[in-house]
Amino acid sequence: MTSSRLFAFTLWVALLCAAAVPALAQTRPSAAQLVASGSEIVFTTRQMGVPVEGRFGKFTAQIVLDPKKPESGSVAFAIDTGSARFGSAETDAEVPKPAWLDVPRFPQATFQSSSIKSAGPGRFEVMGKLTIKGSTQGLMVPVQVTQAGGTSTATGTFTVKRLAFKVGEGEWADTSMVADDVQVRFKLLLNGIAPI
Repeated sequence: MTSSRLFAFTLWVALLCAAAVPALAQTRPSAAQLVASGSEIVFTTRQMGVPVEGRFGKFTAQIVLDPKKPESGSVAFAIDTGSARFGSAETDAEVPKPAWLDVPRFPQATFQSSSIKSAGPGRFEVMGKLTIKGSTQGLMVPVQVTQAGGTSTATGTFTVKRLAFKVGEGEWADTSMVADDVQVRFKLLLNGIAPI
């Protein structure tokens, strides 16, 4: 092959690659937009056997999901631990302290997915790492996605062990006073997810 032909062939290959890059980029789903006003993260624990409900008032999410190719997606959450509220002034004042969420040292709890797989139409299993108060644990979160108009609603419930994250230390580690299990449920309103 002469040098001029080699140059022409190389240029042709380069142009094909350049043309392919935008096409490949378009196959990746774009990030969904979280509608904060209609979204919530609620948690329930038991104190002396009585259920007590709280919620986080401030969190952000970066969600990329193509329901037809969930394995290409990702989920990341950052929760403002200082936004935890139980609706009781006394309890709300205790939660930020070192024995509980230690908000000054750990202002955020985070979740980062490692994989997403389909569990049926509109249902997904999101595996990842949850970090609270400097401790990280593996977690599988079941997610149900429903759609109406251009809005998707993602819901789910899972349970975490508070002591695995050192939440409620010292005298509060007694699970007869405060149960170890904490049930978390969420509802996320999202725009920008492709049809299921």
